[in-house]
Amino acid sequence: MLDGIRKATANWLGKLVMAVVVGFLIISFGIWGIGDIFRIYGRTTVAKVGSTEIGVEQFSHMYNERLRVLGQQLKRPITPDMARALGIDRRLLAEVISEAALDERARQLRLNLSDDEIARQITNDPNFRGPTGQFDRFLFEAKIRNAGYSEPRFAAEQRKVLLRREIAMTVSGPDTAPTTFADAMNRFQNEERAIEYVVLEPSAAGDIPAPDPEVLAKYFEERKARFRAPEYRKMVLLPISVDELARGIEVSDDDARRVYDDHPERFGSAERREIKQIVFQKADDARAAADRIAAGGAFAAVAAEFGKKDQDIVDLGLVTKAAVFDRAIADAAFALPEGGTSAPIAGRFGTSLVLVAKIEPGHSKSFEEVAPQIKKEIALERAKPKLLDTHDKIEDERASGMRIEEVARKLGLTSRTIEAVDRSGRGPDGKPIADLPAGTDVISAGFSTDVNVEADPVQLPSGGFVWYDVVAITPARERTLDEVKDKVEAQWHDEEVARRVSAKAAEMVDKLKSEASFPDVAAAAGVAVQPLWSLKRGHASGAIPAQAVDAVFRTAKGAPGSAEGNDPTQRIVFRVTDIKEPTFDPASAEGKQLVETLRRTLSDDLYGQYLAWLQADLGTRVNEDQLRRAVGGGDSN
Repeated sequence: MLDGIRKATANWLGKLVMAVVVGFLIISFGIWGIGDIFRIYGRTTVAKVGSTEIGVEQFSHMYNERLRVLGQQLKRPITPDMARALGIDRRLLAEVISEAALDERARQLRLNLSDDEIARQITNDPNFRGPTGQFDRFLFEAKIRNAGYSEPRFAAEQRKVLLRREIAMTVSGPDTAPTTFADAMNRFQNEERAIEYVVLEPSAAGDIPAPDPEVLAKYFEERKARFRAPEYRKMVLLPISVDELARGIEVSDDDARRVYDDHPERFGSAERREIKQIVFQKADDARAAADRIAAGGAFAAVAAEFGKKDQDIVDLGLVTKAAVFDRAIADAAFALPEGGTSAPIAGRFGTSLVLVAKIEPGHSKSFEEVAPQIKKEIALERAKPKLLDTHDKIEDERASGMRIEEVARKLGLTSRTIEAVDRSGRGPDGKPIADLPAGTDVISAGFSTDVNVEADPVQLPSGGFVWYDVVAITPARERTLDEVKDKVEAQWHDEEVARRVSAKAAEMVDKLKSEASFPDVAAAAGVAVQPLWSLKRGHASGAIPAQAVDAVFRTAKGAPGSAEGNDPTQRIVFRVTDIKEPTFDPASAEGKQLVETLRRTLSDDLYGQYLAWLQADLGTRVNEDQLRRAVGGGDSN
């Protein structure tokens, strides 16, 4: 081949042809190959703000940490489906982009804080204060280590946070909300109106004969979509929960008694003591102070004699022994009588004296009272390994190709067959399917797969799994009039009632506008006028639902109006008889609270607008494919 190329390029025509071919190859590499180099940002980055890139691994770590913390707070694992439904990925992305934008702007403005200022902010942080009320380096190091930070990295992060705060404060708006704005908001929230009204019930429509077949058929044809049969699926469920397995486990009285005897603090309230503490840097001072107290000196007075101020007397509060951080202090304090003062104690932060100001005795429940609770807890603990063992057995059988129903029969478990269910969890009769597994949406999971597809089980929040198979699918279809005649006729009747009642209400409003007497107009309609006072915006009151109250506040004083009642077949006709505008006192407690609320609202709004502008000004791009990868959603293709 190479010899052929050399021969072909021996003359000028061959060289020209080869030059054109090579040129095309170079252009092709430029378009298809080298271009990937310039698009490499998208392969490793979730988002880019200005010159700041947010990497896939970085975002994935933050996302998983957010799910872990949220799971601890809710005391249940956060599944990927649950996280997406809650929008956790999008909220975290918005936070990270906002922080990156502020960091980028701080660099552009060359903002900085000195190391001394960072150190001052950290040492003044209440989260790092020990029992003495002073900065505790041991506590500081323990907390940042538990959070996954080294000291230099934590300081660098604090610098970023403080610079973001400085920028935010410059765009957060005025220190107080304008009085005019607060006055207008106060009027909007607290204005009161009085009305006189009547309620037109469905009976006001009179007798409505059944529709002619032609009328009903036309009505059905125009609204076929309303009566369409949804897609139904036949599903087999196999729920296995820790609670269910625990119910079959017997726990003896002896086992329960051992737990009761080994953990008495769990079955009652522990003794609590109100403890005050003075820390001395010199042991000699502590001994001298203890001698003065033993001679009759008051705890606080002796502290003052040794140069201690009120804030130097640490009030530990009314606490249990386990809640006292320093074990030596706890042992000494819980050995004293009420009102007693300790001898000098060599604690973690110096030599201390403690005073027990109050003792609140603990009490314990009898074994008979708590035995059922203890037995249930033991059974649940014993059920957990059994759950995992059952899970593995079920998965092994499914891996061999067995369906859920067959697996249940083989392992002696109980499956459940739902003959037909729609996406909303209702059967063909329109009623919800009863006794579905609580805390998880197995029906939605069933509608996200297909017939005979082996799907992963869904987790139960209380501990357990639900396996499911889709056995058959009945497609959605249009029903015939004969199938839904009763429903169609009932809906036609309700709409006719609503139309007639609305027409009657409009007629009454027209008469009231012509200055007819409301009692006379009401009497002609066979209803009685009722008064109502102190209506406020957005608040339902008796027979007046919220949407009718809104209509009242859109109506001028003395003018009539009407609004829908509790449903479309009910109508309310009213007339506004009085409007009471509230006064606004900025100096009152309520006024100050309103002004502060509005100030925060204005600040948040301005800050949000600034962040949106800043992100647009810096240039913000999000790679949806890499975002899905970072949160475990896989690639789009």
